[in-house]
Amino acid sequence: MTKELTGRIYDIQGFSVQDGPGVRTTVFLKGCPLRCPWCHSPESQEFFKQLSYMSMRCKGVEACDYRCIKACPKNAIELGDTRKDSLTGAELQMIHVKRDVCDNCGKCTEVCYPEALYLCGEDYTVDRLVERLIREKPFYKEGGGVTISGGECLYQPEFVLEVLKRLKEADINTAIDTTGYVRWEIIESILPYTDLFLYDLKHMDSAKHKAAVGVPNELILDNALKIAERGGKMQVRIPVIPQFNHDEENIRKTAEFCARIRDSITVIQLLPYHNMGVMKYLRISDKPVLEAVPPSDEYMEKLKKIFDEYDLPAQIH
Repeated sequence: MTKELTGRIYDIQGFSVQDGPGVRTTVFLKGCPLRCPWCHSPESQEFFKQLSYMSMRCKGVEACDYRCIKACPKNAIELGDTRKDSLTGAELQMIHVKRDVCDNCGKCTEVCYPEALYLCGEDYTVDRLVERLIREKPFYKEGGGVTISGGECLYQPEFVLEVLKRLKEADINTAIDTTGYVRWEIIESILPYTDLFLYDLKHMDSAKHKAAVGVPNELILDNALKIAERGGKMQVRIPVIPQFNHDEENIRKTAEFCARIRDSITVIQLLPYHNMGVMKYLRISDKPVLEAVPPSDEYMEKLKKIFDEYDLPAQIH
């Protein structure tokens, strides 16, 4: 008996207008080879299912008779800080997850009735996912459709390829949100079934790229050139991160690269850094996270003008 093909997903968002043209459903897959310290979805990085703790949902251990602490076979849950209940003002005893001990078994989630503790990541078969996406087809208006994102969704290539084939059979517009850091053969296999690539460009200097996110950029740039050569369409995304890639020299080099593939580019999105991912890091880790001052509107306009000089369709998002 052949094992049914599955993919590991950590979220599905309907009525999305930020992940490609029109109204879309975005499917977020787990696993990514990059470790961007500004990542706004840190739960996407690891492929395995991760224990998350959303303290604002917690009613305090007294309310549930310390169920999560008792349920943990590794003794990985201990008493943590206290916080005041927003409604009653009562002091609530919170917990702390010892991440170096927790093995993400999920036993505590089974007894957490307010779902403050939950496992991030769920396995879907192709049939189950495609059936849901097709049901939402009436909402894909004005060029909308389905975007498959991550993490790096192409780190689950067989699953993504089969989903894309099924979506095209249903006449649904498809987009792939990718870091570009995957073997060319994988991108080549999905090209016939992908209407648009949402393609990240983070830094033109490979050494600085590797120092910040853990991988060099040669493969990413080479894949972008190959997509363009083969007629693929790209929505280029450039996160503007203070102290990393926001300097005018790097932005100009990025514009020069984009000019080489201009015929494949539908739009270039300049994405100013924000700290919305900080709270998500605290749900899954005790490690310190990047907190920086977002670039000003004036500075973002200054960077956009560099792309204007090259007659490239840049927008600030």
